[in-house]
Amino acid sequence: MMCCRTSQLIALCCAVTFALNSHAADGMQKGTPQLKQAGPLAFAPDGVLLIGDTQSASIFAIDTQDHGGGNAGSEINVSGINQKIAAMIGSATNDTLINDMVVNPSSGNVYLSVSRGRGPDAVPLIFKVDSKGALSELALENVNFAQASLDNAPKGDPARGGRDPRLSSITDIQFNSGKVIVAGLSNEEFASTLRVIDYPFDGRTQSTGIEIYHGAHGRLETASPVRTFITYENTVLAAYTCTPLVSIPVDDLKPQSRTKGRTIAELGNRNTPLDMIIYRKGDQDYLLMANTARGVMKLKLNKAQIDSAESISTRIDGTAGIGYETIESLKNVDQLDKLDDSRAVLLVSNANQVDLKTIQLP
Repeated sequence: MMCCRTSQLIALCCAVTFALNSHAADGMQKGTPQLKQAGPLAFAPDGVLLIGDTQSASIFAIDTQDHGGGNAGSEINVSGINQKIAAMIGSATNDTLINDMVVNPSSGNVYLSVSRGRGPDAVPLIFKVDSKGALSELALENVNFAQASLDNAPKGDPARGGRDPRLSSITDIQFNSGKVIVAGLSNEEFASTLRVIDYPFDGRTQSTGIEIYHGAHGRLETASPVRTFITYENTVLAAYTCTPLVSIPVDDLKPQSRTKGRTIAELGNRNTPLDMIIYRKGDQDYLLMANTARGVMKLKLNKAQIDSAESISTRIDGTAGIGYETIESLKNVDQLDKLDDSRAVLLVSNANQVDLKTIQLP
C-alpha cells in the first residue's frame, strides 16, 4: 500500500509536469525576455500578462504565476504610488512614469507598466499591487514567456520627438476569444492598423488597415492611430484623438486587408481618449472612458444601438451621435480598469502625485 507522503510526492510531481507541459503548449520558453519598453498591458487567461513594447515592436506574454487569491471585498488604495515606486527603484519621481495599468482577473491584483527614465534609454519595469496595497516588482528573469513580433511596424525617427511613429506602433492591447488584438501604426499606406495575433503565439499576425471619417476634422483619415479600444459583442469600439468613437466588426479584421470603421459618435475636439472599460449595471451596459480634456465619459451601450447608429460622414462642430454624460466626481483620471462587477480601480494624477483608487462603478 502506498504511503501518504509518497502519494503526495507523486501528486506534486504530476502537478509540476502538467504545468511545464502547459507552458510548452502555450509556446513559452524559460528565460529573460528582452523587453526594451513597457507600454500597454492586457491579460490573457491563467495570469499571463501581455506587454506591448513599442521599441522592439513586439508583444510579450509573461506567466506571472499569479493565479489565485481574489480581492473579495478588498479596496486597493495607494496614495502617491508613483512616489513609492520611485523610492523603491532609486529614481526621481518626475523620471518615474506609469504607462498603463491592468487588473489580473485571475487574482484581482493590479499590474503597472513603468519607465525609469525618459526616452529610448528608459528602463522598463512591471509592478504588482496586491489586495492590501503592497507594491512589488515583477521579476523578469528566468520566467516563462513568449514573444510575437510585428513585422510591419514603422521605423523609428527620434528626430520627430513625441511624433516618432514608432512610439505609436502599439497604442493599446485587448485579449478577445483566443486572439490578441493590437492597435497602432504600421508602415503600410493605411498606417492606422488593427493587428490580430493568434494566442498562444504561433508566428501568425494579420493586419488590417483602418479608414475612418473624422467629423471634427471633416475628412477621411488613415494615418491616425486608435488611442484606446475595447471589444463589445464582437465589435471593436475604438476612440481616436479629438474624439471620434468608431465601431469595427471583429469579423472585418482579415489578413492584409483594409476596412472602414463607422463613426458612431463625435465626443469633442481638442481631446485625447486615455482608457475605457465596459460594465453592466442592472440590465444596462455602459462604456466608461477617461479623457485628457473632458473628464470621464459614461455612455449607454447596446448592440442594436451600435449597429443601427447612423454613421457620421460630414463635418461636425461640437458633439454628435451617441451621447454621453460626464461623471463630475471623477477628475484627472489617467487609467481605469474593472476590479470586479461593481468596482473599478483608477490612476488619478494631481500635480506630481499619482494615486491608485478603488471606486464603485457609477
